[in-house]
Amino acid sequence: MPCIDPSRSTGDERRVLALIAALATIAAIGGCSSDGARPPAGTGDSQPTGEATTAITTPPSTTIAMAPHSPAVVLPAPGPVRTWDQLRMQAARRIVAASPNGSYTSPAPDVLLAIPVLEIELNADGSVRRIGVLRHPRQATDTTQLAIDAVRRAAPFGDVSKLSKPWKFSETFLFNDDRQFKPRSLD
Repeated sequence: MPCIDPSRSTGDERRVLALIAALATIAAIGGCSSDGARPPAGTGDSQPTGEATTAITTPPSTTIAMAPHSPAVVLPAPGPVRTWDQLRMQAARRIVAASPNGSYTSPAPDVLLAIPVLEIELNADGSVRRIGVLRHPRQATDTTQLAIDAVRRAAPFGDVSKLSKPWKFSETFLFNDDRQFKPRSLD
């Protein structure tokens, strides 16, 4: 099996690795308990039974960097688009739908935490070809990566082969203090 260098892996590979690590941790913890299990000796909860007790050791807890904004969401196929405005609106709606815990639809607050701006270049089928950052926020710089991840989760955005080239558009992400975003196209 080939080794994976985490520093060179893509966002999808990192999410798969994090999921595998989470499942391994759950399996390790789940394997340590059963209906008849007793707490380790010395915890004060055990009842003397006359049986020898064996201390159960569990592996140290593993912190998994799972983005709180990325639950697994299955999106329907994108609808047809005839104009760039339709594509931008469809893309913004898909980005919000793909990140239900990481986005908001209420009016944007007067003071925003961060405002990254991305340029999204598409392939003819609407899949993401490239994401460029047009504006990095000066504070909460991690919001740029949250926005990039949200775009990747929401793709594809619909067939753009009949639209004028270049097949790219920009989107501004309005982040509130809870690090939830709203695409400016929906504001």
